Amino acid sequence: MANTEAGLLEEIRTGYQFDGPTVRLGAAMVEDQAHPDVHVQLPLAMMNRHGLVAGATGTGKTVTLQVIAEQLSAHGVPVFLADLKGDLTGLSTPADGGAKLRERVASVGQDWSGKAFPVEYFSLGGDGKGVPVRARVSDFGPLLLARVMDLNETQESSLQLVFHYADQNDLELYNLADLRAVIRFLMSDDGKEQLEALGALSKSTAGVILRELVSLEAQGMDRFFGEAEFDTSELLRRTPGGQGIISCLELPTLQGKPALFSTFLMWLLADLFAELPEVGDLDKPKLVFFLDEAHLLFRGASKAFLQSIMTTVRLIRSKGVGIFFVTQTPKDVPSEVLGQLANRIQHALRAFTPDDAKALKATVSTFPISGYDLEEILTSAGIGEAVVTVMNERGAPTPVALTRMFAPESTIGPSPAGTVEELVKQSPLLAVYGPAVDSHSAFEKLSGATEPARVPAEITTTQKPAPAPATQSDIDAEARRIEEDILGRPSSRPATPPPSPLPRSVPAGKASRPGSVEAGRERRRTHPPSSRKQEPQNETADMIRDVAMQAATTLGRELVRGLFGTRRRRRRW
Repeated sequence: MANTEAGLLEEIRTGYQFDGPTVRLGAAMVEDQAHPDVHVQLPLAMMNRHGLVAGATGTGKTVTLQVIAEQLSAHGVPVFLADLKGDLTGLSTPADGGAKLRERVASVGQDWSGKAFPVEYFSLGGDGKGVPVRARVSDFGPLLLARVMDLNETQESSLQLVFHYADQNDLELYNLADLRAVIRFLMSDDGKEQLEALGALSKSTAGVILRELVSLEAQGMDRFFGEAEFDTSELLRRTPGGQGIISCLELPTLQGKPALFSTFLMWLLADLFAELPEVGDLDKPKLVFFLDEAHLLFRGASKAFLQSIMTTVRLIRSKGVGIFFVTQTPKDVPSEVLGQLANRIQHALRAFTPDDAKALKATVSTFPISGYDLEEILTSAGIGEAVVTVMNERGAPTPVALTRMFAPESTIGPSPAGTVEELVKQSPLLAVYGPAVDSHSAFEKLSGATEPARVPAEITTTQKPAPAPATQSDIDAEARRIEEDILGRPSSRPATPPPSPLPRSVPAGKASRPGSVEAGRERRRTHPPSSRKQEPQNETADMIRDVAMQAATTLGRELVRGLFGTRRRRRRW
């Protein structure tokens, strides 16, 4: 056993010696013993080859992200992290090294000192403490928006036709009110000819899309679409001293909306892909992007959406961006994407059920042959221990190494109260992205408004009291109210009266027509309810599928405007 142990340690020692700068992950372990003189590390130049950080809940994935982010920042590489639970704000506060921590760092041979790191905090639409991140509907694109709205493929192709119509007629789609206005116009008597000119876009399908937009607004998601649109080049910044800035997108308020935040992360990547020039292989990446809860991105995704993800992952490497998917098992990631992830950090797995056992065997099969019994290792590894293999500087996989991971130099867990608010208040980006802007766009053009409406600028640096959570019946009731407002007829949704309407703010200049709610509710009393996504059968249903197949040919770049149908207009501020 001694010879086998010595041989394995020597193989790991040799396999993880690199010429260029590295991110040090931890110390190799054999027979439950960490060897502080045998370090496991990842070449900085290979981090644009993408990676996977996996493991069961509570095994240390988040701390591993923190360790990697700290070292990347120190090397001058900007980092993007999505903070789903609010655990990564500790990056802004130096760790207080107690006796237990110092014992840990000594066991892995880590040269440790408590440090704070430069962090920029963001929140989607300003729904939180950070600098607001918003996207124009037109630049978000029909494919990603269809993903958020949970449309089927037929409805998705119809939404693409609506975007095409808006493009052709100079109807700017900046927020959800603009998109509602275009669909509402196409469904009106005035837009009847234009609707017919679109070919296979049926009025019933347009109504389904409109109802889904109403649901988004009823849930408050309209805050995420609009201006000032976030410029993704902000993610590539460094401090004057040369440290890479860690961009942390806080998402605690969106834990119940997984499709929204995972799709927004994909929009950020798609926008980076569209904007960045080709650079080939660099000594260090321009940005490393950690995509947390990756399984939510792929769950229920259409073929077109999955193909766009695969294309982004495959090609964005040449633009100097590395992507690390963070999830529980490699099975959560499609094999076409998994094959592009050369750097693997696998924390412990649990094998409590037959499905767990299958996931364990599948995970083991993704690693190179090694001297470890990986099935046993992966079910018995402790917190903060992981099985690692990365791509070396020659492009070959390194030996598999059970690793006791380094400790972060910043605080594990949240920073003290008030820290994030103060950092956001000092951010130079707050003045740029803090105020909401409501430009003259499709809504104003179709409603005949002559002056652009403006939302009063409001920049806050303290978190507002969280509203009471809305029940599904509250959301459905608000959706019915909005639908009746904009259609002027009874809602097709169930007519159960809500106990209390949700508070709702409507931007100036975009209020619904007065009087239509009461009239609609009166007619609704005798109107039979129907299924929320029910779509009547008609002769155009088959035609829609044909148009979807011919869209790339007939509409070209005007319809399929990027990998995800995204597009970037020149900004005016």
